Parts: sequence; structure tokens; C-alpha cells
Amino acid sequence: MRVISLLSLCGFLLAGCDQLGLETPAQLAAVKEAEGRAVGGACRHSGRALEDCYTLNPKAQKAAVFTGWRDMDAYMRENNIEVVPAQIPKTEKKKATVKDEAADKVEDTPVAKDAAHGSAEPAMPAPGPGGKMV
Repeated sequence: MRVISLLSLCGFLLAGCDQLGLETPAQLAAVKEAEGRAVGGACRHSGRALEDCYTLNPKAQKAAVFTGWRDMDAYMRENNIEVVPAQIPKTEKKKATVKDEAADKVEDTPVAKDAAHGSAEPAMPAPGPGGKMV
């Protein structure tokens, strides 16, 4: 009898799992939906095209992004709100600067400098075993 009452007590306590901070799949889906709508609205407010928004936010749900973008578009048209341009450059520009910086680092190496200045001499070989030049 004690076991049954103890199990029923545990059942009642576990019924309040929402207070433990555990999220259900429905709650997670609602959070992703809200985040996608917020991303879409922000993209529209900054004047980004819907396709750019999808590209910049690959993890966001496309349907939610579209809904947020469309809602913000209607809101901005009704209230005559102007686009606020984004202050951060698009990611394609960032990738290009990273590639340029990597190319600059390669050009700073002695081998690259010799090749750039037309030096016919090859770089010095590394010493072999025993410290002797091969």
C-alpha cells in the first residue's frame, strides 16, 4: 500500500514538470516560429530582400521568416515607415576580406617574395639529419 501511495505522490509531483524548466517539443516549435518571424521582420525593416534574408539565416524556418517579412511589410506600408539600412555589411563582403587577408599573409612569406620579385634562386633547403645541408 505504501508503494502505491508513493508512486501516486511521485506522479503528482512530476505533473508539474513545467516548473523544472524542461521544454516540450511544442514549446520549442513555438520558439523557432517566433524567432523566424522576428528575423523576417527585421530583414524587411532593414530593406533586405527575402532571398537575402534566407541566405543570411539558414537555420531559421523559411515559412516563419516569410510570415514575419510579410507582416512587417504590411505594417511599414500602413504607417509610412521608411527602411532603416543595415549598418553591418553583408557576409559576402566579409568573406572577401578574409580571403584578401589570407592572400596578404601568403605574400609576406620569403618564398612568395622571391617569386614576386623574379628571383631565380630556390629557397634554401632544410638541413638533413645531423644538421648537414643536403
